[in-house]
Amino acid sequence: MKHYNDIKKYTTALLLFTIIVVGCNAQNKPNKKKTMDTLNKKNNLVYSTTDASKVMLAEDEWKKILSPEVYEVARQKGTERPWSSKFESFKEVGTYYCAACGNALFKSDTKFESGCGWPSFYESISKSAIIYTPDNTHGMQRTEVQCGRCKSHLGHVFEDGPKPTGLRYCINGVVLDFEKAQAAEKKYNEK
Repeated sequence: MKHYNDIKKYTTALLLFTIIVVGCNAQNKPNKKKTMDTLNKKNNLVYSTTDASKVMLAEDEWKKILSPEVYEVARQKGTERPWSSKFESFKEVGTYYCAACGNALFKSDTKFESGCGWPSFYESISKSAIIYTPDNTHGMQRTEVQCGRCKSHLGHVFEDGPKPTGLRYCINGVVLDFEKAQAAEKKYNEK
């Protein structure tokens, strides 16, 4: 009987592991789903693409200034459905920012198609843009990535990406904001 229970536990753990891994490594894309605009920057006084100072707010304050979708992922470490982000197959040239605080995270030329269902990048925009945290949830050992300015949950980084870094930042698109390169250049020249 003990042997049967061990096999049952092992099978359950293996099934759970497979379900979680498939979510980030699936290769078949479902039909396009309607995406929702989740950025509401009018009430977010900490959002800035130029201010690099650390943001420290109480969770009830974050809940007031972020949309429910962004709050769930950024502050509650949720995960959006695969292939639900407009940024998953997005090809515009520019910069990706943290949707919670405006911190620059990734340049579009480091984005690549990984087939996992979430926007993937092989390098962050700077060493201080991202915080790396051990994540041992769901029976796995992973590395969580958080915004270097506001510590919002972005996703995870894996060591199965392309050269030159070999990294794959698997990022929830709902916590990303984007600015086209021409718009950023125009804004810079106006200063």
